[in-house]
Amino acid sequence: MSDPTPPSSPVRTLVVGEALVDAVTTAGGDTAEHVGGSPANVAFGLAALEHPVDLATWIATDERGRRIEDVCRERGVALTAGSQGAPFTSVAHATLDATGAATYVFDLEWQVAAVPGLTAYGHVHTGSIAAVLEPGGGQVREILAAGRELGATVSYDPNARPSLMGRPEQARHTIESSIALSDVVKVSDEDIEWLCPGEAIDDVVRAWGELGPSLVVVTRGGEGTVVRVTRTGEQQALPAPTVTVVDTVGAGDSFMAGLVSGLIDAGLLGGPDARTRLQAASLADVVPAVERALRTGALTVERAGAHAPTRNDMA
Repeated sequence: MSDPTPPSSPVRTLVVGEALVDAVTTAGGDTAEHVGGSPANVAFGLAALEHPVDLATWIATDERGRRIEDVCRERGVALTAGSQGAPFTSVAHATLDATGAATYVFDLEWQVAAVPGLTAYGHVHTGSIAAVLEPGGGQVREILAAGRELGATVSYDPNARPSLMGRPEQARHTIESSIALSDVVKVSDEDIEWLCPGEAIDDVVRAWGELGPSLVVVTRGGEGTVVRVTRTGEQQALPAPTVTVVDTVGAGDSFMAGLVSGLIDAGLLGGPDARTRLQAASLADVVPAVERALRTGALTVERAGAHAPTRNDMA
């Protein structure tokens, strides 16, 4: 496990993407609302791990929007200017099956305002609906490209939502345009199965690495992860910790936060020098960050909802 001590020189991270309300219905039929959205959960996870983080999102000033604003404030995540211009706050209706796995139906729209002061950020993260659903998807890619041009490193999690992303071949084209802007990509085996039907995971991971990212990580639920370093071609499967699953809500986002956290702490994300180090990194250099991600993901599935583990939780 990687050292949970926070870095002495914090890297400020910008997370770009949806914050919404998850209306979660259990297998028994009970429904409760929680603040969520994949990018928002990543932002909360990074803040819980003591990384300074801002969120560029699209919410309203309605009751649900105010609830999101309150949770951001409580978690130490600042909203960027323009994040509260939506006509209504989006909702994701999640239904849990008997195993705790979630399926989603969405009531949302998405766009994002230009982010002022991009030079303040050493790292930019996005993913899920935000990088695909228009008109916001194109705006997100503009932010990624601008941040990268200014020296920020970039991470991306496709986190595919088939009900919102159209045909997989169309979504794949859009997703690969974001992969090409990224230094780190985290993707699930289920995402690859939908986006690239009939293709072997190893072939997809190799091809995506050739688009630009230095590191591609594939999550496989309880079976752990596959990690590939583009420069060396090194690839390794790492097992997941053995846990009792309560539900899987937010598990991938928690993994993503742990991965970014570990890479920032290792000096492999957070500016042009970090990008150079990541490009030169070996598998051994990145494995501790992946192990942190596996741990944060495991801690999340042991609790109901999108729990954001702290460094103390991992100690």
